[in-house]
Amino acid sequence: MTALPVTRIFARRATLRRSVGLLGDFRHEQDDPDLFYGALARDSLELIEDLYAGMTGQDLTGRTVLDVGGGPGYFAEAFHRAGARYIPVEPDPTEMHAAGLTVGGAIRGSGMALPFRDDSVDICFSSNVAEHVPEPWTMADEMLRVTKPGGLMVLSYTLWWGPFGGHETGPWHVFGGEYAARRYARKNGREPKNRFGVSLFDVGAADGLRWARTTADGELLAAFPRYHPRWAWWMVRIPGLRELLVSNLVVVLRKK
Repeated sequence: MTALPVTRIFARRATLRRSVGLLGDFRHEQDDPDLFYGALARDSLELIEDLYAGMTGQDLTGRTVLDVGGGPGYFAEAFHRAGARYIPVEPDPTEMHAAGLTVGGAIRGSGMALPFRDDSVDICFSSNVAEHVPEPWTMADEMLRVTKPGGLMVLSYTLWWGPFGGHETGPWHVFGGEYAARRYARKNGREPKNRFGVSLFDVGAADGLRWARTTADGELLAAFPRYHPRWAWWMVRIPGLRELLVSNLVVVLRKK
C-alpha cells in the first residue's frame, strides 16, 4: 500500500518500535500523567509536523495551531519549540489547571462552539477528545469552520469497540458502558474519571469516515490508525475489523 502524499513523511516514523514505546507510556495515564502526556505531546507534534509538511512542504514556523481539548497545556512547549503559535481550547477549568502549567493564550471554550472566527487558524487538531464529546461531529464541523482555506485539520480519537474504548473501565465496556462504569465503581470505591454517557461516548470508525467523506467544507486526504505501525494501516479499509483493531483513528482533511 503506497503512502498518500500527506502521510508519506509520517509513514516513515510509524514503526513497530514507536508503537511499543507509546503503549508502554500510555499505561501511565492516571498514575503518572506527566509521563503519559509528555509522550503524547511529542507524538502529536511529530504527527502534525509531518502531515503539514506532507501537505504543504512547509514547517510549522509562524503557523497558528489550534488544539481543541488542549487540557492543562502539556502540548504547548513542544509546539512553541517548533516555532508555532499554539492555542489550546478547553471547556473544563479544573482540567485546564490540573497540571499547574501556565500557557499563554489558553482559552476556555467548547469544541462544539469554538470562540474563533471563520478561517482564522492554519492548523486545527484534536487529540483523543472526540470520544469525550456528546456531539463529536458538531465539534468536527467547528474545527473545519475555523481553519483557513487550504489549511490542515486533523482529528484523532479513540474508537469505542477497540481495546482502549472504555478507557479505565475497559475491557468491560464491551458489555455496555454503564455496566463497565458501575463495575469500576464497585471495585475501586470511586467513580471512573471517564463516566459513560457523561464524559465518555460510543464513537466508531465508521462515524468519523462518514463525516469526513460527506462534509462539504473539507477534502479527506487520509485516514489511518494513529498508533499502529505503517504495515498495519490497511485495517482502516475493512469495515468491522477496523472498529475492533484500529484503536485510534486519524482523519486528515484540507479545508476547501
